[in-house]
Amino acid sequence: MSNPLTQDATGLTVAPAPLEDWHLMAEWAAAEGWNPGDGDIACFHPTDPAGFFIGRIDGEPVSAVSVVNYDERYAFLGFYLVVPEARGRGLGLATWRAAFPHAGDRLVGLDAVPAQQANYERSGFSPAYGNVRWAGRPRRTGEVAAGTVPVTPERLPAITAYDSGCHPAERPAFLARWLTAPGHTAYARLREGRVTGYGVIRPSRDGNRIGPLFADSRDDAEALFDSLTAHLGPEDVVAVDMPEPLAPAAALAADRGLEAQFPTVRMYTGPAPEVRTDRIFGATSLELG
Repeated sequence: MSNPLTQDATGLTVAPAPLEDWHLMAEWAAAEGWNPGDGDIACFHPTDPAGFFIGRIDGEPVSAVSVVNYDERYAFLGFYLVVPEARGRGLGLATWRAAFPHAGDRLVGLDAVPAQQANYERSGFSPAYGNVRWAGRPRRTGEVAAGTVPVTPERLPAITAYDSGCHPAERPAFLARWLTAPGHTAYARLREGRVTGYGVIRPSRDGNRIGPLFADSRDDAEALFDSLTAHLGPEDVVAVDMPEPLAPAAALAADRGLEAQFPTVRMYTGPAPEVRTDRIFGATSLELG
């Protein structure tokens, strides 16, 4: 275990978590119904290995939070968890207070469940927009759509450039892992050789997760959705977290037979960053933004 950042009167110690310890957080997230992707931790943790924190009492993990610094200006908070038997003792807040300084003076984003929104507001966050998770057995064409191509290494620079308009920070190393990780299937949409969108689908604890799904238009997003789900069987389930402000995203999900399941709220510690929200048909993840 890394040297603790804090130790308080409850006996809680909080310290950065190495990759081998952080895999436990995937189990906690699954128990909360978050439906993590099977290989998410291996892709997430290297983004900022110093930004994943576990709280322990007598050596036993009881709490967690991640504060991932993408660059000098932007960070994202996720995995805010306390084991059920240790809740109501202030351990989550103590873990938060120990870990949050890792962000420095960066703008910090998070995706909150509505029940916790007021708590985050008291910590300095302001709501920017809502998300809705859509899930179900999709109506599939069973074919890869015209104009979409599998993502190959030579396409990574163009996709990274496209992604930079949809995400508050450039993340080339993360994308290199995310687009090529075992079990991940990624497609790009091309028009006259230009990228007009891309998407990724990955296996998860309950079916499959799509994210991101970034596209110039509903037509591009639909083609990508159909290509990403073409290999699935009729009983396979997919889920995608879609921003509420983009009406064509919800229309696409409904047209493909998905149902709205639960909302979250994107929040920031300052003014919302300028990104192409008109292109965000599906968030990459609720844990790393």
